[in-house]
Amino acid sequence: MTITHNLGFPRIGAQRELKKALESYWNGQLDEASLLAIGKELRARHWAVQRDAGIALIPAGDFAWYDQMLNMTVLLGAAPERFGFTGPSTLEQYFQLARGNAQQPAMEMTKWFDTNYHYLVPEFLNSTEFNLNSSWLFDEVGEAQALGINAKPVLIGPLTYLYLGKEKHAGLNRLNLLPKLIPVYKQILERLKAQGVEWVQMDEPALALDLPQEWVAALAHTYASLSQDAPKILLATYFDSVEDHAEVLKALPVAGLHIDLVRAPQQAEPFIRNFPADKILSAGIVDGRNIWLNNLPASLAILEALRATLGDRLWVAPSCSLLHVPVDLAQETGLDKTIKSWMAFATQKLGRGCHLGARYITRQGSHRSSIGKNQCSIGKPGVLAATT
Repeated sequence: MTITHNLGFPRIGAQRELKKALESYWNGQLDEASLLAIGKELRARHWAVQRDAGIALIPAGDFAWYDQMLNMTVLLGAAPERFGFTGPSTLEQYFQLARGNAQQPAMEMTKWFDTNYHYLVPEFLNSTEFNLNSSWLFDEVGEAQALGINAKPVLIGPLTYLYLGKEKHAGLNRLNLLPKLIPVYKQILERLKAQGVEWVQMDEPALALDLPQEWVAALAHTYASLSQDAPKILLATYFDSVEDHAEVLKALPVAGLHIDLVRAPQQAEPFIRNFPADKILSAGIVDGRNIWLNNLPASLAILEALRATLGDRLWVAPSCSLLHVPVDLAQETGLDKTIKSWMAFATQKLGRGCHLGARYITRQGSHRSSIGKNQCSIGKPGVLAATT
């Protein structure tokens, strides 16, 4: 059965609760226990929104106090040596990396690809070591499972993590750190499997960049290692086309691939050509980066073509994490009603639809003429539900 999943959800809260809580914490007006409680409540609320929208696989680990790359730096025990941290990471140390302390400036910040979000740039030395140094991911997965959520943990993939970092020693090639990094990723995946996780989303958006060939060549060995004794891996790419790597990606020993068909709809054809029978293809057909309703006829045209080849091995999702859009259009009470009717924030992209029915793309496209110029978002009962 074709299923729907989400790559990530905004963490800030519909009324910017996370931002307000962080500012209060940094100002000394909120203690750590209260801050942690607010984060837990936001995660539970956002998981519930996705569950109620009919999303089958819901991301966990996409929550961050600062940004997802800093999360990975802490999880991998890769805090810059200049901070002198030892032992398991604490929340206070996490914020020192982001904001600096009396002895050290904060880690460098730069843009997350071509979005308006930023991330803290990992710092690499010849002596950099990696070790599993935090339980935050496993704790959040446990929270989701306790609430009955079918959690799909989200990780920044090892190649993207290294590629987006910066060498602090002359002559260091970041890629040479990969053999040190892979065993820690394997530990993470093995622990997630022990928690009963079925799927893990491994984000490798760096594949959409103009990567040196040696980085592309490292994919095969990396994912051959990671796929052993691990949950099923969904390797996710987004923000641009990865069609130049289509054959390499299809040959990887992973259970599924996600591609961005909003930014690069043309890459559908090279991916479905001789697509492996043992993999699923996740089609990112709803824009995770704008505030407008989806163009349903255009999306269904793509999905029909994909389903004709893939059948139930087709999954449907946003193009990328919904982190890049506001949380809930219902909060916008002052908007003109006509303009508001054209819009969809994260909640609406998952949950507001056109009541098309589940059989639309499985019945030879016979209902196409009934849609007209309607638009809708994904989820239940929109485009995502329409593919089940």
